[in-house]
Amino acid sequence: MSLFKNKRIKIIIYSFLIVLIDQLSKFIVFIFLGFDRSINIIPNLLNFNLVKNKGAAFSIFSNSTTLLTFISFLASLLLITIILKFPPKSYWNLIGLGYLLGGTLGNGIDRLLRGYVLDFFELVPINFPIFNVADISINIAIICYIIDIIKTKDQSKINH
Repeated sequence: MSLFKNKRIKIIIYSFLIVLIDQLSKFIVFIFLGFDRSINIIPNLLNFNLVKNKGAAFSIFSNSTTLLTFISFLASLLLITIILKFPPKSYWNLIGLGYLLGGTLGNGIDRLLRGYVLDFFELVPINFPIFNVADISINIAIICYIIDIIKTKDQSKINH
């Protein structure tokens, strides 16, 4: 039992590391770039272009900062509870929870402190929404859950 508890604490610490990287990257881009210019990082692929996002993914629920802040912190508390109180379903499920917690907290902190989320990764060749480290973390969580579903499905075939 203590082995699982140790893994759970490590996942929460890892989530806070994601939050730290997210907040630090936003701070650095804000200090060196600001809102008035864009910098090409990888030609024809990636720019740093700092923008204020007052919504959620793909700017849905724009100008609903209070609601989104509340949802972010409620979801974070729920994720922490799930990580600490329930046995991990699998390795990939636990890793996904960690990434989801880190991303949710990272963007939630922005909403609480600034009233908007700072996004800065801009993919040049496609018209894709500008995003940040927290958004990447949330997408990694989704990938972890997909892997978990596939592995669980494969495991059930082996057991039958």
